[in-house]
Amino acid sequence: MENWGLLTFREETLLYDNNTSSVADRKLVTKIIAHELSHQWFGNLVTMEWWNDLWLNEGFATFMEYFSLEKIFKELSSYEDFLDARFKTMKKDSLNSSHPISSSSVESSEQIEEMFDSLSYFKGASLLLMLKTYLSEDVFQHAIVFYLHNHSYASIQSDDLWDSFNEITNKTLDVKKMMKTWTLQKGFPLVTVQRKGRELHVQQERYFLNTKPEIQPSDASYLWHIPLSYVTEGRNYSKYPLVYLLDKKSGVINLTEEVQWVKVNTNMNGYYVVHYEDDDWEALIKQLKTNPYVLSDKDRANLINNIFELAGLGKVSLQRAFDLIDYLGNETYTAPITEALFQTGLIYNLLEKLGYMDLASRVVTRVFKLLRSQIQQQTWTDEGPPSARELRSVLLEFACAHSLENCSTVAMKLFDDWVASNGTQSLPTDVMSTVFKVGAKTEKGWSFLLSKYVSIDSEAEKNKILEALASSEDVRKLYWLMKSSLSGDTIRTQKLSFIIRTVGRHFPGHLLAWDFVKENWSKLVQKFHLGSYTIQSIVAASTHLFSTKAHLSEVQAFFENQSEATFRLRCVQEALEIIQLNIRWMEKNLKTLTWWL
Repeated sequence: MENWGLLTFREETLLYDNNTSSVADRKLVTKIIAHELSHQWFGNLVTMEWWNDLWLNEGFATFMEYFSLEKIFKELSSYEDFLDARFKTMKKDSLNSSHPISSSSVESSEQIEEMFDSLSYFKGASLLLMLKTYLSEDVFQHAIVFYLHNHSYASIQSDDLWDSFNEITNKTLDVKKMMKTWTLQKGFPLVTVQRKGRELHVQQERYFLNTKPEIQPSDASYLWHIPLSYVTEGRNYSKYPLVYLLDKKSGVINLTEEVQWVKVNTNMNGYYVVHYEDDDWEALIKQLKTNPYVLSDKDRANLINNIFELAGLGKVSLQRAFDLIDYLGNETYTAPITEALFQTGLIYNLLEKLGYMDLASRVVTRVFKLLRSQIQQQTWTDEGPPSARELRSVLLEFACAHSLENCSTVAMKLFDDWVASNGTQSLPTDVMSTVFKVGAKTEKGWSFLLSKYVSIDSEAEKNKILEALASSEDVRKLYWLMKSSLSGDTIRTQKLSFIIRTVGRHFPGHLLAWDFVKENWSKLVQKFHLGSYTIQSIVAASTHLFSTKAHLSEVQAFFENQSEATFRLRCVQEALEIIQLNIRWMEKNLKTLTWWL
């Protein structure tokens, strides 16, 4: 917590133990320290006037945590985490239940609590990254220094920030006019690109996941001033990327020569999704298969994200999305592989929860064939640079979760040796979580892990154990974990949302998690307050994998029977939207998947 002059932390976000903390743990500690330190300027020295501009505090602190880590601890590759956070935030921002980050209607305590969401933090940070990239780091930094000096020990609104930028740009660019299109509107643009000779024809519309396709919302009022950056095969990445400001519904970019392909939104520094005409998608897919490293790892991850999201929107076929990731056998970077596993994992989860086990297994097989070589190259050690170590964690987690290769056998041997030493033998920190999850599948292993959870001091190790305990397939154990955390016995209550999130990811835990939330709703609200980030997390975690009309009706009826304020909660409306979208996705893609996968 960013108290002025006295930062306070939970142990797990401050203490790093080289023997039990993974690369991910180290990054978490480093990011949170940077985040809270930056609040001394953004939030304390200069404070937002009211909660409707919370993003001025949290968006800036989030931006500065990644910006400072890139400067000081470049080896941690924190840009990978920022990229992943932007992808997930845009998914939330594409829903009708989203909100502008600078909102005029924030009055009640519930509305204030609801502002503490990923949009205030990560959309705010993403817009600052986009602006920094567009203006240049020097101009951006001068404007921020001017802003801090001019408003020290004062309360401000968003306009004060943009006025500071306009002073530095000498009004050659109206930053206020440009950025208001991003802060006062919810959502973000979908930019469609069509290449015609030396011309790029671009047009914008609102990117919107509509739960009722028969009702087409008018997006005539939605217009963003978009700094479109782009790279082609004839131009290397440079300090000064090619940029075109699209401040109308459509525009034309003139290229200096005809090109084979163009990738818009260089390094995914812009907060928008890009869709290409068929030929341009094919050209990018061909380039990835020929030589993926012509594009940066950020751009490769961005293409994977955009094509799968657009498949969900119905703009491209799911088959084309899978065609794009066929190059993954040649991928060695963490960000693209992580995004591909995330997107295909969503599909697997929907299929598995509905009982389409054969089809779900075929999804895993398709992905495994692409990544088999990378999985086989992994060692059960902590060797290598941080990004490679994180990739090891991700790949071995995937392999063991689906019993691929001999992953579970190796993990079980490590676990048995660790148990034989009474937990004193050192385990490689980057695979510790995977080893614990495999060990927790047995009765003896689960009980031993619980006893270690109670007795050890390392918060990093306790978190890995708790995730393993909550990944069990024994519903009695899962129920006991949630009940124990709710009461604060054995497990702290602050861990409850984490437990529910972990339980809700797995089969059959996702049904149990929802039953637990229904059964204990009044206690949950009493402990965590309506609208709080914890309640938001619990509602999402217990409902996000439902994809039947029966579950939609059940969730809707449950919240309708609570108070009106409860049903109006943004997280409740978001949950209902996501279930509807899951239903639509299954209706649209199930037959196609069955046919060609």
